[in-house]
Amino acid sequence: MTDPFRGSIHKELADGKKSLSAKYGTLVVGRKGLLALLKYEIITGLFSGFPGALGFFLRKIFFPCLLGETGRGVVFGRGITLRHPHKIRIGARTVIDDQVVLDAKGEANEGIVVGEDCYIGRGTILSCKEGSIHLGDFCNISAHCTLLSETVIRLGRYCFLAGNCYLVAGGNHRFDDLETPIMFQPSVGKGGIGIEDDVWLGAGVMVLDGANIGRGTVVGAGSVVTASLPEFSFARGARMLKIQSRRDIQ
Repeated sequence: MTDPFRGSIHKELADGKKSLSAKYGTLVVGRKGLLALLKYEIITGLFSGFPGALGFFLRKIFFPCLLGETGRGVVFGRGITLRHPHKIRIGARTVIDDQVVLDAKGEANEGIVVGEDCYIGRGTILSCKEGSIHLGDFCNISAHCTLLSETVIRLGRYCFLAGNCYLVAGGNHRFDDLETPIMFQPSVGKGGIGIEDDVWLGAGVMVLDGANIGRGTVVGAGSVVTASLPEFSFARGARMLKIQSRRDIQ
């Protein structure tokens, strides 16, 4: 069992003991002190939305000042959101497209590690809630994917995620207590998500906590992966909806 609000934005915003600036620093900057806040605000405020080739050039120069590590030749698109950027490491020649969210928030987590020669598509969200996300070299994450980690999401090399894939490691709540709101019941984890080398997830695939996908596997569009798949599998299909009363679940 874990804290149901582990790494939660809701929890931080509802904390009446902190000032707005302290909440902002905890959720966004990830480091204490006025200098860290000013550095973050100046760089993101001036350069995040700057258009054209000059914008690419300016972000290439200044964004690495915020990040934990940046390889040579990394390309940063417009409107990228960075949270706890000192816990974000990006390998050489990786491309981060427009409107991507890289959210490494957490107090003790490793954050986000992106390998070399990767591509992260427009509008994709990589979000940590005290967890970590690792992308191996040559990973291609298409537009509007979501990777949410309370524990760990780890992708090997040459993985390809088509648009609108959703991977969630953790985030499951107990719901056996009918008197307590579900959001206040304990959060439980199943060990995270592991995806080995050369895996292709079709459009709209959902991978849930505890699933491990073997090397060379293909998962068809719209599938829901709830359990581990052996290497070189071809899996497709979503589960049929099963309905029962919560009172009958032990």
